[in-house]
Amino acid sequence: MSDGETAEYYTSLCDDPSHEVVLIDCGPREMDVTRAVRKVTGLSLWHSRVLARRAPVALLGGLSAYRAQSAVAVLRSAGAKAEWRQEPEYEERTAPSP
Repeated sequence: MSDGETAEYYTSLCDDPSHEVVLIDCGPREMDVTRAVRKVTGLSLWHSRVLARRAPVALLGGLSAYRAQSAVAVLRSAGAKAEWRQEPEYEERTAPSP
């Protein structure tokens, strides 16, 4: 750069909201979905089966949008109904009812 030129640099700071992966329905291929749950969560096969049978259930939380979409793609390819959604902000969460 010459003496007369100035450069401006901007840093983009954006808070990427966290996302969660929700298993809505296991579908007819329970064993395939159980394996997919195991793959995305890292849980044992037994715990994965328990989660798959409890649908609808939140499987993962605190993920980036890309990782949540990837996990949902794995679950859907196994035959499950799954979705990813933005987790509510701390102020938006409601207290559990007694």
